[in-house]
Amino acid sequence: MIEDVPVAGLPPREAGQQTARKAVQVLLAKDARYHCPTGIERKALLVGYAMRGMTLYGAAFDVLRLNHPIALTDAEAIARSIDAITVCEIKSTNRANIGPELKGYMFNITAAEHLTAQSVGARYRFVFVSTVTGEHCEMSLNEVFGRARGMYPAWHIRF
Repeated sequence: MIEDVPVAGLPPREAGQQTARKAVQVLLAKDARYHCPTGIERKALLVGYAMRGMTLYGAAFDVLRLNHPIALTDAEAIARSIDAITVCEIKSTNRANIGPELKGYMFNITAAEHLTAQSVGARYRFVFVSTVTGEHCEMSLNEVFGRARGMYPAWHIRF
């Protein structure tokens, strides 16, 4: 998730997390096909994708979009139903001046998100959500790169 404009009284990191949580709520309220997986479901998803030869990093997605109900605690059911699952990473903003074309919007793609998008392919989407307007749009990794006006790679180092 990106960090947005600080919320009064909250450190920037907490403000960004608050925006991210609100974005998930916006998506879940707008479309019943979106699902926020539990910890147990996430573990089963990692195994189910591995059974199909795909790498799914647990930190590289926020929600799923399901075409039909799937037993998300059953890795074998997940492996059988992969074509009905879209793995989604949410990028959120609470900036009022971001329009539907996302002009001026800057965000990070982590290495885990990039690798997962490459592994999962067409069934991985970045979902851009405005918590101000409630609008959202989905894009594949290739669509994101195709629309990018600039990219600024960086290494983030933690001691």
